[in-house]
Amino acid sequence: MRKQFLLNPYILAFRNYLSFEKRYSAHTVRSYTDDLTSFFQFLTATYQSEKLEEISGMYIRSWLASMKDDGVSSRTINRKISTLKSFFKFHLKQGSLQSSPMVQITSPKSGNRLPDFVKEKEIEALFHHREFTDDWKGMTDRLLLNLLYQTGMRLSELINLRVNSIDLQKKQIKVLGKGNKERILPLGAEVVNDIRKYQAEKKRKFEKAEANYLLLTPKGQKLYGGYVYRVVNESLSDEKTFITIKKKSPHVMRHTFATHLMNNGADLNAVKDLLGHSSLAATQVYTHNTIEKLKNIYKKSHPKA
Repeated sequence: MRKQFLLNPYILAFRNYLSFEKRYSAHTVRSYTDDLTSFFQFLTATYQSEKLEEISGMYIRSWLASMKDDGVSSRTINRKISTLKSFFKFHLKQGSLQSSPMVQITSPKSGNRLPDFVKEKEIEALFHHREFTDDWKGMTDRLLLNLLYQTGMRLSELINLRVNSIDLQKKQIKVLGKGNKERILPLGAEVVNDIRKYQAEKKRKFEKAEANYLLLTPKGQKLYGGYVYRVVNESLSDEKTFITIKKKSPHVMRHTFATHLMNNGADLNAVKDLLGHSSLAATQVYTHNTIEKLKNIYKKSHPKA
């Protein structure tokens, strides 16, 4: 797998430029190459594309968000952003691109930034007041939103979800996360029922569909990242839901899942395992809202507050 990405012509051309024209050290060239290899692996896994002209700011932000979710430090993320800026600047000069997607990217500030999340009342409004069309697209849109919120899975895990990974009898689902690590996620009765209906309709509607994958587009094809982004953005922007956060992405649904668990007394280690984090450092950011609730209780209840 690694060799395949190193032979990517865009990376190879840039690597040669760093080695022979800029005369960077072998260590520096290897660092740039590793960052770009990781980036293109993410593009292929999540968006099934590695064409230079198709790379957008949205794709890059999604990659950066996935690293933040894994507890990668702001300093490391800033270094990777610097790598991408140099990479796209080089290809602009080469004429491979008309514009750089990096103009839409800002470097994160040092320190832990509190994650955006949807409030519980707003989530309730999303599923009760948002009107989904009474067709395949409506069924798909509602189910993907439900899965994101009820399991906290990543975008890449959602679109690569296979039918044989779901055990409706046991009400659980197996996902393949970062580093090819598998984890089991519980499913609520509501989403289990939705999956059963979805599967039944899929068999009726699509004879030659990509049946191995759970979620399919209205054309019967495997779901892709851009579709999910659009559905989440439109749904969270629906005026009937009164959702107040500015950022509206699949990753926000993951933040919402974790924050709601923490606010309702879930054990931090359990949330870590559900999210598929490799360490507690990445999960601890979700304690922020719990602490704010405790502060409010303290102010209302303690005579000296």
